[in-house]
Amino acid sequence: MARLSVNVNKIATLRNARGGNVPNLLKVAADIEKFGAQGITVHPRPDERHIRYQDTRDLTKTVTTEFNVEGNPNQKFIDLVIETKPDQVTLVPDAIDAITSNAGWNTIKNKEFLSEVITEFKKHGIRTSIFVDPVNEMIEGAALTGADRIELYTEAFAEGYTTNKEKAIHPYIEAARLANKLGLGINAGHDLSLDNIKYFNENIPNLLEVSIGHALICESLYFGLDNVINMYLNKLS
Repeated sequence: MARLSVNVNKIATLRNARGGNVPNLLKVAADIEKFGAQGITVHPRPDERHIRYQDTRDLTKTVTTEFNVEGNPNQKFIDLVIETKPDQVTLVPDAIDAITSNAGWNTIKNKEFLSEVITEFKKHGIRTSIFVDPVNEMIEGAALTGADRIELYTEAFAEGYTTNKEKAIHPYIEAARLANKLGLGINAGHDLSLDNIKYFNENIPNLLEVSIGHALICESLYFGLDNVINMYLNKLS
């Protein structure tokens, strides 16, 4: 069964919109775990427009499931990850002004840089994952960096799912098969939702983890957070 890690960025966005501490990020994260999620994900960005760096420090002390910190490995981010020592770090090539993640790494062009960063994180016992598009060359490049896992960038799948789901899933199946062959664990995330997660999970061999935030929080407005988390868990079982 693939594990569900809930990205709580949108909870922080809602809190920051009014200032103060409502909703309380730490309590929501604890409730998400209580409702059955197997992990918490955060993605602090340089402008701290949703998750703040201090949130990451605070969550490190309270998260009891798997804690995944993702982001672009600039020096401030690297220092934060080494300080907080999450269970997993996911490297994402975000531009500073990116609204959301919109591309995977070119693991060939950035091999030396990624290898150095990954080596440093693994010295501290942190599992490493690289955000990649479902392109064989990028999967092969990820394996050469020493990463433990890849996270498949699933926006293209989500966009194509409603019109031709077989075509949309095909490159992800091929990427997963190659990753399995190369000994890379497989995570996935971006625009996965209650509508498409079951089909994705059923077709990706050895999928270990999905990270879902935006869709899950939006769906919770209608069905409630507890219900939605368990709906995801049922679809992933």
